[in-house]
Amino acid sequence: MPDELTPPAPAPVASANGVRVLKVPSWQSHSWLWHGFSTRQEGQSHAYTVEGAPGELNLGFSAADDRQAVISNRRLLAEAVTGSADTPLITLRQCHSKVIAIASANRDAPARGDGLMTAEAGLLLAIQTADCIPVVVADRRLRVVAGFHAGWRGTVQRIVESGIGKMRLEFNSRPKDLLAAIGPGIGACCYAVGEEVFSAFESQFIYASNLFPEVYDTDSVRIEFPMLFLTQRAPGHSPIGPNLHLDLIEANRRQLLDAGLSPDAIQVVGGCTSCQRDLFFSHRASSGHTGRMMSVIGIRPK
Repeated sequence: MPDELTPPAPAPVASANGVRVLKVPSWQSHSWLWHGFSTRQEGQSHAYTVEGAPGELNLGFSAADDRQAVISNRRLLAEAVTGSADTPLITLRQCHSKVIAIASANRDAPARGDGLMTAEAGLLLAIQTADCIPVVVADRRLRVVAGFHAGWRGTVQRIVESGIGKMRLEFNSRPKDLLAAIGPGIGACCYAVGEEVFSAFESQFIYASNLFPEVYDTDSVRIEFPMLFLTQRAPGHSPIGPNLHLDLIEANRRQLLDAGLSPDAIQVVGGCTSCQRDLFFSHRASSGHTGRMMSVIGIRPK
């Protein structure tokens, strides 16, 4: 069944200010490390809600939402994760690339790219998503952190694998010291793709066929009105599926493994943004009219 392809999201943890954030339980013992994966719940935005509904935690600037509401939401998230609404939130102008920037409190404007890393304490690196896969990485020996935005284009370009290489180059990180968490994104249950996406992955990865499970999509119209779809083909009905679906979570887990991380150092948070629209924003499920979550990671100052 399609819904068996993606592990469910854990229950979000409510912070002192009421914002609900997903956490990696095994990371809680690292007192120096800030991290969290936002949901759409408990914020100041009303751009993507029905009239009279509670506010939501949209964290992406857009023409549809009030800029001040988004700024307030970002401060709420920073406070929920770090204890202070004034913690600098470092973002990117994401462009589905493999460009990675070194983050600094002195940067005046967000860089253009899809990866951020820093050894500077007191910053919160933020990756925006609404279906794409967020991956956050921490070096437990050197206290270096990184975040990556991995849509299918970035994944084909090996944004995560390249990012681990850049951590090694810039900070002398060792793969055996790295921890990684793959946050909520669109699951293989819902991510139907075309042949061009399959071809792109097949040209780059020897294991590409393992990333595309066959899924028989449910079609409620065909089920309710089967006579409308009668054909000459035996046994008399055109089949529904299978369709090509892409498992972006597994694709990025494989890149972490290829970069040298051990399997037990990689945590999959769970949750499909398209399935769980009460908890997450989904660009695909909302036909583009949607907000953005943030996956954040940082180094607590001593």
